[in-house]
Amino acid sequence: MRILVADGLDAEGIALLRTQAEVDVPSGLTAADLPAAIREVDAVVVRSRTLITDAVLRHASRLRVIARAGVGVDNIDTEAATRRGILVVNAPDSSTVSTAEHTLAMLLALARRIPAAHAAAAQGSWSRDRFTGVELYGKTLGIIGLGKIGGEVARRAQAFGMQVIAYDPFVTAERGARLDVELVGWEALLARSDVLTLHVPLTEGTRRLINRDALARLRRGALIVNCARGGLIDEDALLAALEEGHIGGAALDVFADEPPGHGGLNAHPRVVVTPHLGASTAEAQRRIGLEVAAQVLAALAGRPVKGAVNAPTVPEDTWQRLGPYIELAGQLGRIAQQLGGGQVQRVEFSYEGEIASWETEWLHAAFLRSLLAPVLAQPVNLINAAVLARDRGIALSERRDERGEDFSTLLRVRVVTTHGALTLAGTVFGRRDPRVVFFDGYRIDLVPAPFMLWIWNEDRPGMIGKVGTLLGNADVNIASMQVGRDAPRGRAVMVLGLDDPVPEGLLDALRRIDGIVDVKPIRG
Repeated sequence: MRILVADGLDAEGIALLRTQAEVDVPSGLTAADLPAAIREVDAVVVRSRTLITDAVLRHASRLRVIARAGVGVDNIDTEAATRRGILVVNAPDSSTVSTAEHTLAMLLALARRIPAAHAAAAQGSWSRDRFTGVELYGKTLGIIGLGKIGGEVARRAQAFGMQVIAYDPFVTAERGARLDVELVGWEALLARSDVLTLHVPLTEGTRRLINRDALARLRRGALIVNCARGGLIDEDALLAALEEGHIGGAALDVFADEPPGHGGLNAHPRVVVTPHLGASTAEAQRRIGLEVAAQVLAALAGRPVKGAVNAPTVPEDTWQRLGPYIELAGQLGRIAQQLGGGQVQRVEFSYEGEIASWETEWLHAAFLRSLLAPVLAQPVNLINAAVLARDRGIALSERRDERGEDFSTLLRVRVVTTHGALTLAGTVFGRRDPRVVFFDGYRIDLVPAPFMLWIWNEDRPGMIGKVGTLLGNADVNIASMQVGRDAPRGRAVMVLGLDDPVPEGLLDALRRIDGIVDVKPIRG
């Protein structure tokens, strides 16, 4: 086997690779050199400097693994790699401690005004009054995202005598209790926090999470720390809040655009700035080197890896049987993720009929991937979905019943959250025709569509007509409709497959129809 280390890697990691493979570590490898260098290698290891694009991958005749020595994979065209059957791995856990420690270091520097005091003292000034700070003891730390890094930050903050609260809809009360962290809602977090620290991924849902409205809801004089991802904070709104005196200070290791240039936030007197140093410790770099080397060797040997970013190729014989059900499980997970609410506590899988005797780990992994992927920083795939769920305190259980009653095969999933429980069941008709056939006691026959509308209503004459008329008047085309009810004149559910997304104003109009209980748009 031959491995290319395109960027710097800790010496111990390189030594581990060399125990089982020929390793090339060229110096000064340029983008122009990369296509030739990657042509005859089985794996390539990169950091953030080297770009692995679709054009580069066209030259990789035998590449099987791309390893990112770090967490982020923005410099790797993961989709192109997946299309080519190339596994992408990273080192997701290696910088947890260093990032948590850097968060506390930044907070202490901000609270005690250390950078400004050092600069003044180095120039010969010995003024104390200008640099009066605040204690952490007794203050409330609000954590957004109680994953691995957020949990480590909580432990360290508690050692300083801080009260720690957190907002994370996908963390269970049990995990909060283990960490002695009070889980609160979004509004309560903002209202109660003296210090706010962010530890969530940058997604469309979290971009500018800390905006003008969120900043206004924070206590006057609150401190903000961001060692997670640039873009989580509306930087213009933060600068304005600092200038107005509403926010007491900010400590920023990351920016939306890096480097951010001079001026603005990074030159503000109440802002502490570092150049994205969260993982920059000798220990973290050693762990990253060893972890990524171990993952490369495991992947090349065909063993499971915990840091897989994209799903590995499923053997052809497995796909023939499980492929349609993997697709079904993913669709059920996407629907459950959007229909559910509250913190997920438990997911119960039930395999009924012929499917009960199959190897089903791919199925619950596909469901969990769809359930968790929209809310987690770490890429979620068929290999790591169950591990990530358990890491967040989500209990997983499985039941098998080979008898089967209404269907020859049935996949039933029950998701229990702090707001209640949701049950979905599906099967596959023919060779590849996934259907949702049960939803919370309602029997339906739904072909999942890209755009769906789930409507709960009272079972009375004219309801379907009212809904159809509103959609038709808005030029929203109905591709399919399924109706289920618990009893005549009782409660019913309509599930519509649509050709178009539903505008927000139309959703409000539907909710105002007499007899409509709830309306939810769902992406398939």
